[in-house]
Amino acid sequence: MTRHLARGLLVLAALGLSGCAAFSPDGGMTDVSDVTSRTINKDVAFVRSAEGAAAVDARVRQLLSRTLSVDAAVQIALLNNKGLQAAYNELALAETDLVEQSLPPNPVFAISRISGNGASEIERQVVGDILALATLPFRSEIARERFRGAQLRAALATLRHASDVRRAYVRAVAANEMVELLTDAKATAESTAQLALKLGETGSLNKLDQAREQVFYAETTADLASARQAAGSAREKLARQMGLWDDGLDFRLPDRLPPLPRRPQALPSIEADAVAHRIDLQIARLELAALAKALNLTEATRFVTLLDLAGISRRTQDPEGPPFRERGFDLQFQIPIFDGGEVRVRQAAETYNLAFNRLTERAVNVRSEARDAYRVYRSTYDIAGHYQREIIPLRKIITEEMQLRFSSMQVDIFALLTEARQRLASLRGAIDARQRFFLAQADLQTAINGGGVPAAGGDNPTTIAAAAPAGGGH
Repeated sequence: MTRHLARGLLVLAALGLSGCAAFSPDGGMTDVSDVTSRTINKDVAFVRSAEGAAAVDARVRQLLSRTLSVDAAVQIALLNNKGLQAAYNELALAETDLVEQSLPPNPVFAISRISGNGASEIERQVVGDILALATLPFRSEIARERFRGAQLRAALATLRHASDVRRAYVRAVAANEMVELLTDAKATAESTAQLALKLGETGSLNKLDQAREQVFYAETTADLASARQAAGSAREKLARQMGLWDDGLDFRLPDRLPPLPRRPQALPSIEADAVAHRIDLQIARLELAALAKALNLTEATRFVTLLDLAGISRRTQDPEGPPFRERGFDLQFQIPIFDGGEVRVRQAAETYNLAFNRLTERAVNVRSEARDAYRVYRSTYDIAGHYQREIIPLRKIITEEMQLRFSSMQVDIFALLTEARQRLASLRGAIDARQRFFLAQADLQTAINGGGVPAAGGDNPTTIAAAAPAGGGH
């Protein structure tokens, strides 16, 4: 009997193994790579060997050999950031759970020997979990759904990191542009301060006007120091996002942000696009599907939670008679007297309802996030375009006209200096407006594809500088 039962268990196990999952060569990264390539047109790499690490290092060095664009910075981060590699390690761990859940339970073999007064008894048992074998296809299917969710979570982490790098890049380049602007402004302010000092020595400039010119120079100097500090911090944050250290820290960034695109994107179906493409919604849908299958399995097995079948072969030897052999089986199952499975079914049902309500809430929020992201994108484009088309050209005309009038002695030096301060404030506002647009552009992509929410906080250093121009009018 034991032999027949063991053979039967092996047959059932073989049938179960036919549907078992196996470890993939890339740790489940194929889907992550496909999503990343399709969504942001970037490559990802799961580094698990010395050869893979060498290939990534070579690619990173190649990208660092020239001035970084935002796309190059994102690509370096996706290849080189160790936190992202840790997310891929979590995916590989999730694959081990999939393989484990797809394997049939191992049979248990037991042997015992009892002897005394010349008699002996040897018993052998092979025990198999029939319930686990019967439910194996359902458990394996649930595990596959959850592994697919793990793949999407790894893709979501990738998109989130790419979005963070874009924001860090925009802030770092905008900080560089602000430093360049304030460096020029400081040189101009220093010249005017020296001129005011000389005019004060000759008595041509009273003490009040002289102090006004001196404070403009002092405030511009302080603003430049703050801008340099902000630029250094922004660069360090970008370096962290890209996973760079040591020799990689000498990367080159452009001096200014790129110009605005000629026209903004028109996205009339942005809500539908967001609902269809958001990775976080896809994860929630997969989790809901897995919970639905788990609920069905729980309902189907609510009364039976233990079903073990054991084949028994016993050989008994008695000194008073010939040895004899006994064969039989042992069936164990749980009698649902006190717990009829209602608790497990109720828990599974409420877990499913919880996931359903979370998914519905998330879908509503995604639509709102998409609408708001596009509204901010369009308004920041219009504001930055207004600076580019109207304010800055008009400031240039005013500056040129004031210089002509100063040359013909129609205005004095104080009017010219007042205009210089006002022009500086407009230029700072234009830099901040372009920075806000490119940040909004990154947030718009996030709202459609997923990848996290921008970090909350106050105004960034560039915004603060633009909001409080140095000096007052004369």
